[in-house]
Amino acid sequence: MRKLFCVGLLVLLCGTAVAAPKNILVMIADGWGFEQKSAAEFYDNGGETTFFDWLTPLAMSTYSATGTGYDPALAWSDFAYVKNRPTDSAASATALSTGVKTKNGMIGVDPDGKPLRHIYQAAEEKGKSTGLVTTVLLSHATPAGFSAHDSKRGNYEAIGRQMIAETPIDVLMGTGHPEFDGSGRKLPPDKMNDKRYQAVGGKTVWDGLKNASVGVDADADGSPDPWAFIETRDQFQGLGVGDTPKRVLGLAQVDTTLQQDRGGDKKADPFKAPLTETVPTLAEMVRGALNVLDNDPDGLFLMIEGGAIDWAGHDNQSGRSIEEQLAFRDAVGVVKEWVEKNSSWDETLLIVTADHETGYLTGLAKENEWGPVENKGKGNLPAMKWNSGEHTNSLVPLFVKGAGSEDIVARAVSEDPKRGKYLHSTELSQTLHQLLK
Repeated sequence: MRKLFCVGLLVLLCGTAVAAPKNILVMIADGWGFEQKSAAEFYDNGGETTFFDWLTPLAMSTYSATGTGYDPALAWSDFAYVKNRPTDSAASATALSTGVKTKNGMIGVDPDGKPLRHIYQAAEEKGKSTGLVTTVLLSHATPAGFSAHDSKRGNYEAIGRQMIAETPIDVLMGTGHPEFDGSGRKLPPDKMNDKRYQAVGGKTVWDGLKNASVGVDADADGSPDPWAFIETRDQFQGLGVGDTPKRVLGLAQVDTTLQQDRGGDKKADPFKAPLTETVPTLAEMVRGALNVLDNDPDGLFLMIEGGAIDWAGHDNQSGRSIEEQLAFRDAVGVVKEWVEKNSSWDETLLIVTADHETGYLTGLAKENEWGPVENKGKGNLPAMKWNSGEHTNSLVPLFVKGAGSEDIVARAVSEDPKRGKYLHSTELSQTLHQLLK
């Protein structure tokens, strides 16, 4: 009788092995929740269509090693339940990257401080090119949680130095430019101090970036591979076409976020305050990153973060939350276009999710009572209410498509009465690590 071999998650049918995806793209809308998504869809198109309806929908729990888990019954019967000991972005990014829960505030290490293996490292070991793109500080919790090791997420300078000067990652893009403010205005010399260089690993690393002297041997040929540094919007846009450098570090000419922290009325409706036109969009950054990384015949791994959705949630900025989600939606569209023109869903895996929900967004239900965000028509803010300025343990959206997505769907065995099938963030990451073995 024929023996049945089922090797981990790489076998779907008896004797039929699933090849590891050539390309893996993980897109994280930091602070995103189901109600945030509905609010953006209502504003964008009056609810006539939903974002990402071409992807397989699931949900994901996010609690950290210091959390209390997720109980669907309590989540919907006790309004305060999801506020209890939620994860932060450091612990959540670490879980998504390494498959291991850790304590809040810890980056790429387990609860005892032991370094963990990042998913980008697994991809590098398979010969793939790797990259991280974010709309917030380059060394902030999510990109750091996918690349660095530190017991304290606030050690920005040490984390930035690790990311820029010590990893073999091929593309890094984000904000934290020391010479510009939150609206993209150049700072005068008297405003410059050592603290302004923390996000980029300190003044010495910054100087090395500017003179092309910083960078490890990323391709194992025995010679250092310094970064090609870009900073203007024209440079980001130009990176999306034609030939590219081997390694690119792009730092938009802005301080904390691409758009969320710009001037004007920060509580205004979407797009009422003029956008900062000197910085790239997330879509433009992603197009450039893909054009660099897809030169590798072994494939690529790319983590893309819409990081300022979380910042808008913390500040209860309804308009800017929607702006940031639409920018993230556009970036997902760039990835879809790239897959269908330059690759295929038979060899590429796309994951779209969040690390946690921020702001406890609901509709205008009674005090301490859950209700959905209410549609007020295209171009109008929905009826919505922020119930917190912090994270929650609410389930978050998860969408998948492509090579290996069946393995992720198979892990979603838990059931929530409103959100349907869900899995935990560590299970998602563990599946990715298994696919790369």
